Amino acid sequence: MLACGRLVSKPCLLLTNDDGIEAVGLHALIRALHQRDFPIVVIAPATEQSATSMRLSLGSNLKFEEREDIADSISKPDGPPLRMFSLDGSPCDCVIVAIDGGLDHWVPEMKPALCVSGINQGPNLSVDVMHSGTVSAARESGLYGLPSIATSLCTYEHSNFEEAANATADVIEAAVAVLPSVAENMLRPNGSTKPITGADINEQILSEFKQGNLMLNINAPKSWTNGFQTVSLGARWYHNAIGLTNSERNGVAYGFKAAQIQDEDIPNTDCNAVNSGAVAITPLSCWPVNHPLGISQDLLEKATTSGANGIPFWLEN
Repeated sequence: MLACGRLVSKPCLLLTNDDGIEAVGLHALIRALHQRDFPIVVIAPATEQSATSMRLSLGSNLKFEEREDIADSISKPDGPPLRMFSLDGSPCDCVIVAIDGGLDHWVPEMKPALCVSGINQGPNLSVDVMHSGTVSAARESGLYGLPSIATSLCTYEHSNFEEAANATADVIEAAVAVLPSVAENMLRPNGSTKPITGADINEQILSEFKQGNLMLNINAPKSWTNGFQTVSLGARWYHNAIGLTNSERNGVAYGFKAAQIQDEDIPNTDCNAVNSGAVAITPLSCWPVNHPLGISQDLLEKATTSGANGIPFWLEN
């Protein structure tokens, strides 16, 4: 594969996040992937956009800027191409701009095989996936037909992303081993009519992943001591998250504060896996289940099966 005039052996990756172009987690992931010789193009928010879900900046002119300063500071010497751009918008804005013309305009030689969103600072477990900008960016990528992975470090107690970056890179290596070198369903030229192929369940799940209908959500623990586990979403509850203030100047006001978080003890779920020191990998449908491209419950349950090393069995070679 030729990228930016340089012959590279690995497929290009599109990276984004919701913590912004300056985020430590994003830079740690870039370093880990660049050390493994992945060419990378980044389009990330100019500022932090946490908990924005799938918000779009409708009717706005969004500033777009190449950040050569950051790329030069974190790239591997004599490594594969690394191009970094910021967009003054949401994570989903970044993905749409990238896929729907931005990459073709700015880096036409870099055709991604996979979109990776993160590494987010803080968990995206259980119901978090409904609010997360990190997960939503990966889901948006899937909607546009580009296979995707979201990844998070489940702690605010430290910002050492090395373990999370290496774990994520391991899963990415497994994913690109089964993906075409360039995404085969970008912009969904056949709409919802492209058939799912495969003689067995393994190939059918892979077909869903390749077409962008099935994504992966990775959550790395505070300290990685227990390998990988492929698991379902758990049940996580946030209590006392709203604070009330009352002042003569501002009157009554409500605001979010640090919540008391309760994880239900449910085996084979992401909450339990992370609490045991494992990296949790959760397959998710990119579409609502009653959409023509929604993943059936039966197929999703089968996709949520660990192989010998804990990653999804259908990513094992």
